[in-house]
Amino acid sequence: MKNLFDKRYPVTNGLLAVTALVFLFIQIFRFGQTTTAYTIFEFGGMYGEVVRYDPTQLWRLVSPVFVHIGWEHFLFNGITLLGLGYQLEGLFGSRRFFLLYLLSGIMGNLFVLFFTPDVVGAGASSSLFGLFVALALLRKFSRSPYLQVLGQRYMLLLGLNLALGLFTPSISMAGHIGGAIGGCLVVIFLPPLTDENLFTGKQLFYSFIGDLGLFALLLGVFYFM
Repeated sequence: MKNLFDKRYPVTNGLLAVTALVFLFIQIFRFGQTTTAYTIFEFGGMYGEVVRYDPTQLWRLVSPVFVHIGWEHFLFNGITLLGLGYQLEGLFGSRRFFLLYLLSGIMGNLFVLFFTPDVVGAGASSSLFGLFVALALLRKFSRSPYLQVLGQRYMLLLGLNLALGLFTPSISMAGHIGGAIGGCLVVIFLPPLTDENLFTGKQLFYSFIGDLGLFALLLGVFYFM
């Protein structure tokens, strides 16, 4: 266990700990009903129709990242976060990695809110897709051989997950696409520490405005149109 969780990556370990704790609470307090829509919503899942009529529930743009529907969902995302998180937290630093993970997840959950408001959704996949696409973008722009190889590896995983989502109705494509768009924008204005000058000042500015503007646009249309 000491070798499994590396203390050099506190954000990844912290995200895993919170995710595991939420999943454990679901198993203990809702035994026999752990995958029902009501249970997932009760523990922080996204359900757009409730958020529409009660804006104080907007915290659900964050909480679904830590909620999982069943053991397979939890284990797959947890293992992916463990492997990918250690690699990216080392490249980005703990603070930037946390923001990349969180902002990708928020954008993914906003897409779930906007495009599938009548569906209960949850899972870290929105954030993980943001990480996948961030690496894919770095592969294209970075001159680092390590980032190029890493990006190529996770582009394949990204493609497999997108293909799986097309043939699995229970998987939220809205969340995956939203997380991917979020990760693509965020990685430009929060590049890795190893390549801080990868993008120009204009690119940093426009990506930040683009991310903020998309968030405001979707939320505004959701509530006022």
